[in-house]
Amino acid sequence: MAIRNIIKEGDPFLNKVCREVDKFDDKLAVLLDDMKETMKEADGVGLAAIQVGVLRRVVVIDVGDGPIELINPVFLEQSGDQECVEGCLSSPGQYGITHRPMHVKVRAQNRKGEFFELEGEELLATACCHEIDHLNGILFKSHVVRMLSKEELEKMK
Repeated sequence: MAIRNIIKEGDPFLNKVCREVDKFDDKLAVLLDDMKETMKEADGVGLAAIQVGVLRRVVVIDVGDGPIELINPVFLEQSGDQECVEGCLSSPGQYGITHRPMHVKVRAQNRKGEFFELEGEELLATACCHEIDHLNGILFKSHVVRMLSKEELEKMK
């Protein structure tokens, strides 16, 4: 496993749309393992392959219950509304208030290509939305209703 470089906001690569994964092989397994290690090292809760320079529909998420791998994820359901504080590993030190669904249901594949469904609420729902947006070339700032100053962020902790 290796720590990969995270592409930063401003790089036009982050605005591209990722392609579906069709080969479930050792190369994909290495990417997933590297992404999990990179996310952990950067103290993040999610990371999309595009953020490490790979234009594939691959996401890893860990909201504290262990890592989740989502390959070719698609939303089946989105419901409710929540106000969130979001940041992004590609926009270090920047945070904003967003509105996201309170509940999501996602269909994806695992590293073996097997389909499964994942349901999540609150932070997991936000992380799914945030990371799947990355796969479509969308950054979290397009959902921000108000950016937060460092002082405001500290008061919220």
